[in-house]
This record gives sequence, C-alpha cells and structure tokens, in this order.
Amino acid sequence: MNELTRLLLYLVGIILFAALNAAYLVWLERKEAGHIQRRIGPKEVGPFGLLQPLADGIKLMTKQLIMPTGVDPVLFRIAPIMVMVPAIMSFVTIPFGENLVARNINLGLLMIFAFASVNVLGLLFGAWGSRNKYAVISAARVVSQNVAYEIPMLVTVVTMVMISQTLNLHEIVMQQQGGFWNWNIFPLTRNWLLIPIMPISFLIFFICMLAETNRAPFDMAEAESELIAGAFTEYPGMGFGVFFMGEYANIVIGSCVTTILFLGGWHSPVPFIPSGVLWFLLKMYFLIFTVIWIRWTFPRTQFYELLNLSWKVLIPISFVNLILTSVMLKVF
Repeated sequence: MNELTRLLLYLVGIILFAALNAAYLVWLERKEAGHIQRRIGPKEVGPFGLLQPLADGIKLMTKQLIMPTGVDPVLFRIAPIMVMVPAIMSFVTIPFGENLVARNINLGLLMIFAFASVNVLGLLFGAWGSRNKYAVISAARVVSQNVAYEIPMLVTVVTMVMISQTLNLHEIVMQQQGGFWNWNIFPLTRNWLLIPIMPISFLIFFICMLAETNRAPFDMAEAESELIAGAFTEYPGMGFGVFFMGEYANIVIGSCVTTILFLGGWHSPVPFIPSGVLWFLLKMYFLIFTVIWIRWTFPRTQFYELLNLSWKVLIPISFVNLILTSVMLKVF
C-alpha cells in the first residue's frame, strides 16, 4: 500500500471516528445525565434510544439554513469550519496504538496545541459575525477563559516535556511501558522523587482541559441559562450541529492527550496483560465519562470565580510544579 492510499484511508477513518463519537457521546451524555439526576434519558428511538443520535442528525440536516439579517456572511460561514477542521486535523498525530497512527510527527504535541488555539477563534468569529449582543458577550467570556487556562495547561505540558525530553507523542507513550508504576501520573520506578508532583500536574491538566473544551462547570461559551445559546445563538440546523460536533471532538482529543501524557497510552496497567488499542480506548472513554459526570454534578461557576481559579490558584501552582520538577531532574 502506497503512502497516499494509507493517508486517505486514515483520513476517512478519522472522520468516521470523530463523527461516531460526536453522535454517540451525545447519547452517552443524555443517558448518564438521566441516571445521575434520576431521569430516564432517550429510550424511544431504537433499543435503549441508540438510534436517537441518527434521528437528531436527520432533524438538524433537514432544518432550513437561515442567515439572519445583518450578519457578516464570511465570518458566519467559516466559524463552524474553524471549530471542526482543526479538531479533525489533531487526530492525525494521535497514536491509538503502537502502529496505529496516521502520521507520527516529531512535534505532535506542539501541533495539537497549535490547532487547539484555532478553536477559540472560530467561536469568536461566529459570535462577532452573528451581530448578536448575547453572542458577543459569550465570545468575550470564551477568549478570557481560554487565555487564562491555556497558561497553566501549557506550563504543565512543559513540565511533562522536561520529564520525557520529547514532543513526539509516540515516544512519550513508549517511555511509560512496564505497568502503571511507570506511567507519568505515578512514575515509581522511573523517577520516584516526582511521585508527589505528577498527580498535581494531572489534576491541573484535567481541570484546564475541561475549561479549554468549554465544559461545565466552565461552559461560558454557551451558558444557555444566562445567554440564550451563547456564541451559537444565531446558528440554525447543521450550523449549530457542526459547532456541537466540534465540541465533542475536542473532548475526545483532550482525553486522548491526557491518556498519552499521564496514563501510559495503549500500555496495559500490569505487564502480564497484553497492551493494545483497547487499553487506550478504555482509558480515553473513562476520562470522557468523568467529564460528563462532572457536568451533571457541579453547577456552572460564576465567571469571575472561574478566572480567579486560573490566575490565583492554577497558574501559581503550575509554576511551582515546574520549578520543583526542574530541581528534581537537575539535582537528583
């Protein structure tokens, strides 16, 4: 199989994977929310409501595409694309298994964060182009939130790069083979002095991932109880659907990166159990389950408290973490 054919097959597979996750994570969220809050969730369309995402997709695609009066047509059209396409591109460099990666890029970790920064621009352009005051307020919140939480997230990533000494995602995972005591969240045999530091790094990264993907209790991009539908207020049908798919694709990417950096990627937690893609997916979907669990357990935080959490708590802790890690690596 030549390189072009291989890349095309990977591209089709990535798009299908992202689309299926976007569809059925909505089903999982509704069912999980139902159980957490003692409700039923979808159950009428197909067994256990499994065909509900298909029905929702058909409904969105058959809705009339309306462009409100006064919107900027260019920004209004390209904003959903700017949210969805970078998310799809980020999947290219994620290693789901030892030999299952579309393109093993040496700067893969940097590439993912470069594409992730485009997401907030898509929300900003969509809100600004909508010419809706609620959408613009939401966009201002989103930009403030992303600027605040990108700092501790990137400082934590720098900490992990110092430990692994590479930006290659495949190499970061390969360094964590040999059982859960070798994973970066608990590096007992690799560098036991970092054990008190790494769980804190994991917690900071996970909280920032929730904020960067605009998930509750940090969902200021939508905040439907305060701002109608936030940045998506003027988008009908599949315009809104693409934003929705982009949000879930970013949740999957965030969970994948967390799995790679801290949870050993595709490696088994114990050496005598074979490693493989299944372990990667189990860890990834456990993190996604936790993200949904948090949304339906905690109320949305007040906006200024959200910013204070980053600027006054997470950023100082992440810098202390970075300094302690550098001292440990240099001295010991």
